[in-house]
Amino acid sequence: MDTNKWYDDFLEKLYKKFPKKLLLTKSLIDLLEIEREAVYRRLRKDVLFSANEIMTIASAWNISLDDITSVSNEQFSFQMRPMNYIDPSKDEVNFLKFVIKSISLLKNKPSTEFMDICNKLPRQFLAGFPRLNQFYLFKWLYEYSIGNEPIPFSKVLISEEKLKVTHEYYKAIKLVPISSFIFDIKIFELMVNDIKYFHSIYLITDEDLALIKKDLVALLDYLFEIANKGCYPETQNKVELYISQLNIETNYNYTMTPEINICYVHVFEKFEIYSLNPAMVNNFISWMQLKKKTSTQISEVDEKGRIDFFMKQREIVDTL
Repeated sequence: MDTNKWYDDFLEKLYKKFPKKLLLTKSLIDLLEIEREAVYRRLRKDVLFSANEIMTIASAWNISLDDITSVSNEQFSFQMRPMNYIDPSKDEVNFLKFVIKSISLLKNKPSTEFMDICNKLPRQFLAGFPRLNQFYLFKWLYEYSIGNEPIPFSKVLISEEKLKVTHEYYKAIKLVPISSFIFDIKIFELMVNDIKYFHSIYLITDEDLALIKKDLVALLDYLFEIANKGCYPETQNKVELYISQLNIETNYNYTMTPEINICYVHVFEKFEIYSLNPAMVNNFISWMQLKKKTSTQISEVDEKGRIDFFMKQREIVDTL
């Protein structure tokens, strides 16, 4: 496709969002954190928006890149933004901060809904438990560090800046007005099996194992409190917890807001591919809502089922 035509179509989408140039300029300055003159140059086409800038704009303002590039409605493209979770670059940290800022704004939009279907503990919860968050980073390094010697769990060091951003994310995600989670019934069993494996090959020490187990117990306590109350204890925002009776292949989720809808599929342990295509997102929402038919709600209702589930998970964690 002709680059000039593609770029002209993209600029046309921007002006439809913000017909007044002054408002568009101010909005781009705030969103991209660049100088006013830099925005003018991009709008005059003296220079082009970078790929990262275009993706940031498209994500924030619900602009379909598929429509601009004339992708057939029968084809749905997903995109992935790789991230260095151990030692992120300045641009990566700024992107994470932008995501957190965007999530924080959702607290004033009561119709906003988030839903996650998962066979691995989602980062919404992992972010609040340092050893569990560290374990998934450690596992990712073990599986996907090409040509490198295995790094012991204790040597996986996360930068202070990344730890700070992770903590900010953990607080911000609780501002979402409505959240739903459907867990694979073996979600804790699968994680415990992974932990045992790495302990058996001496990449996790006895001391580290005890710390990981402590975090798992604390997470179960926290989830049990959420299940009893039907909300995040910190913000009182609604949370529904379900247990799937059928196997879940991977983690996938959607976020639905008044301004933008987006769906994600979890890949390669730490990454996500995503789509803003309206048809694809609508399909995701429909498919994921149907998953509730083969799941049992354990938040607020079915007290016996809730207690039985958490007792079983504690027994599994106690085997560590």
